[in-house]
Amino acid sequence: MAIETDQKSSSDGKVWGFFKLPFRQTGNTSSTTSSSSAQTQPHLEGSNHHASANSVSSVAKSLLPTRRRLKLDPANKLYFPYEPGKQVRSAVRIKNTSKSYTAFKFQTTAPKSCFMRPPGAILAPGESIIATVFKFVEQPENNEKPMDQKSKVKFKIMSLKVKGPMEYVPELFDEQKDQVAIEQILRVVFLDPKRPCPALEKLKSQLADADAAVEARKKPPEDAGPRIIGEGLVIDEWKERRERYLARQQIEGVDSA
Repeated sequence: MAIETDQKSSSDGKVWGFFKLPFRQTGNTSSTTSSSSAQTQPHLEGSNHHASANSVSSVAKSLLPTRRRLKLDPANKLYFPYEPGKQVRSAVRIKNTSKSYTAFKFQTTAPKSCFMRPPGAILAPGESIIATVFKFVEQPENNEKPMDQKSKVKFKIMSLKVKGPMEYVPELFDEQKDQVAIEQILRVVFLDPKRPCPALEKLKSQLADADAAVEARKKPPEDAGPRIIGEGLVIDEWKERRERYLARQQIEGVDSA
């Protein structure tokens, strides 16, 4: 307790001594110095406050999370079955979660061994699509175990807000570079095709859905053909009209006779 009292008294003495110091100064020199310091002090404080405000705002902007337009599934990985010497496939579901039409585009660090289908598209609000990614798997080197290999290939998905429904062209991202946002960078993860796991089963399901969507787009639009009623009963409207016309002609011929 004695130590705390001594420290408090000494600190109080320093504080009071600090406030009494200006009053001991006399003469024109002290008054000139105090007036000049009073004039310059507000300017320095204002400039420091402005600089600190700018720095705080820049830090706050950098800490804010980027507002994403797309939702990816899987979120940050691309799963491939590990089959050396073969071209394998992966899939990712892309959904537009924004309130505007959004274009997306793929990029890869290995364009010679990888490609995407589709490489880009424009999605309406709430619309989703399953993109298929193709990759050639190289043979292992240096006697490495197959699953120990780590691929350095990465994929980047970018997004761009567009005005409305339009045809997708890659030049959209070149014309509006300032508005392009990087949604996600996906890294490659290999799966053992002989060892079932949830990620492998999900990949197979997504690939099946992607193949079904491709086949559906290949089919020609259905035309208004004959209507089917009941169990396989086909009604041809033109045939029915012709039969009615012939029946009417026969009745008219009988009446005239």
